[in-house]
Amino acid sequence: MRRRSTAPAPSAVLAPVALLAAVLLTTACHDAAPDDPSRARPDVELPGVDTHEFTPREKHEFTTYVTEFPAPCSAVAVPIAECVTANRPCGACLPAAQTIAKAVREGMAREQVEQLYKERFDAAGARAIPVDGSPSRGPETAPVTIVEFADFECPFCQRIAPELDALWEKRKTSVRFVYKFMPLAMHPHGEIAARAAIAAQSQGKFWEMHRLLFANGEHLDDGSIQGYAASIGLDVERFRVDLQSDATKARLEADRKLGDALKVKGTPTIFINGREYDAKIDIDDWVDGEIAGASR
Repeated sequence: MRRRSTAPAPSAVLAPVALLAAVLLTTACHDAAPDDPSRARPDVELPGVDTHEFTPREKHEFTTYVTEFPAPCSAVAVPIAECVTANRPCGACLPAAQTIAKAVREGMAREQVEQLYKERFDAAGARAIPVDGSPSRGPETAPVTIVEFADFECPFCQRIAPELDALWEKRKTSVRFVYKFMPLAMHPHGEIAARAAIAAQSQGKFWEMHRLLFANGEHLDDGSIQGYAASIGLDVERFRVDLQSDATKARLEADRKLGDALKVKGTPTIFINGREYDAKIDIDDWVDGEIAGASR
């Protein structure tokens, strides 16, 4: 007796194939639903913001952010994009758009872009930082004030010191740079170096001592510091007295107390117009954005 074939009928073979095709058509991954209103929004081009090398995805992300995020000036109640295109009286709008464009180009997620925007442009994030009595350079009326909390024995402070010097030199008519003393307990010569800078300040030579201390950060013992004082023409006897004076102690205590109030956790900590600097943003771009905003 012949056995019957157990092969399925052609229709039985085609049915699963048809089902799979239907599943693929209905459940395939899509970047956005066809009726997603954000997809229907045309990408924007803003004057002063270079997006010509953006991919379509990057252009869409940029458009989403600048049309959703509010202008950084509280008096201008429109999105960033409208603020820029309408040339509204908010000098921070264009720098805000440029910062967002750079964040998109660097591949930041939305949460990162939002946090970056808040740190850089949220008016509520700016702190009032008293600078009276602190060593400073640049005009008091400068549109940008940079305040640095630093420790002369901190290797990171030593590394960034030449960069901050160069930043200020290029913009010395528009930037006021203020130094705050924050010697850390972990650095055995941090406090004596800070005292030396304060003592030099009392003779009008703070920045000369500042340069020497940072340039010789591995040689901050008492003998070396006395040598630095002599090399920049200080009255060494007066310098020695000022190292231990009540005024020097008071300056250190005031800066430490201020650092605690501002929740300074380490050195260097930098504030630009009252906002704590975030290293995710190029500091030159940040400062230039503040200068440009102040000129509008």
